[in-house]
Amino acid sequence: MIRFGPAGAADSFAAMGYKKTAQMPEYLEKMGLTAFEYQCGRGVRITDEAARALGEHFRQRDIAVSLHAPYYISMSSLDEEKRLGSLRYILESARAVTAMGGRRIVIHAGSTAKMPRAEALELALDTFRRAIAALDEAGYSQVIPCPEVMGKLGQLGDLSEVLAMCGVDERMLPCIDFGHLNARTFGTLRTQADYAAVLDAIENAIGLDRARQIHCHFSKIEYTKNGGEKRHLTFADTVYGPEFEPLAEEFYRRGYSPVVICESAGTQAEDAVLMQNAYQKAALAGEKA
Repeated sequence: MIRFGPAGAADSFAAMGYKKTAQMPEYLEKMGLTAFEYQCGRGVRITDEAARALGEHFRQRDIAVSLHAPYYISMSSLDEEKRLGSLRYILESARAVTAMGGRRIVIHAGSTAKMPRAEALELALDTFRRAIAALDEAGYSQVIPCPEVMGKLGQLGDLSEVLAMCGVDERMLPCIDFGHLNARTFGTLRTQADYAAVLDAIENAIGLDRARQIHCHFSKIEYTKNGGEKRHLTFADTVYGPEFEPLAEEFYRRGYSPVVICESAGTQAEDAVLMQNAYQKAALAGEKA
């Protein structure tokens, strides 16, 4: 089953009178969405008790929850203490998402700093190996680390690097951020064939079964030729892209069941609904073909 939902609270959450995160499941149900990504970018601050209560409401409404780990994580840092700190953030994220009843945690690998990209990747691979061991030791072997494709050119996490990270352990799944990928390649995702090439690369790297379950982020993103990603936009954008409809058609054609999280700027819930509608339209057309 393919699922759609927002990253964090859209502007309409407060506009509709909601005030507390505990009300998010009710809001999502009203919007007709079936996934949610809890944001811990500035640290994991939710208590176990609150996470369990929130998770029970998600479970009752059949909403799949994932968690975005803190932005402070740097799997590729030259500083050993920073990498050890990253392991602690991952364990804190695992604790919180487990209490919520979820399994997936989205992780930024870090920057390349002044290192060659290959050297930064080797450091990240080593840290991910240690993260898997730490998760196992702490009793979180069910948690699925999802390294994210990043949008800025100086960040570690192009498509090939993320797929290499997912080679560390079979439980790992890539978080394919198609907006980031489009931004760091300066607008190359335009057609269904463009998306098909990306999905082919994923299948070749991690196999069809894992590829069908990938974690996805999607938004339109402004970019520059010098640095890649500049800022997240809404689906009202007609300049930068990418468009979701060709990807919806390719997801349906391949029988994928990903979780698709929208990261639009303020309209992430509404734009998630638009993606869900586009997928349903593609599925209906496919059934008639």
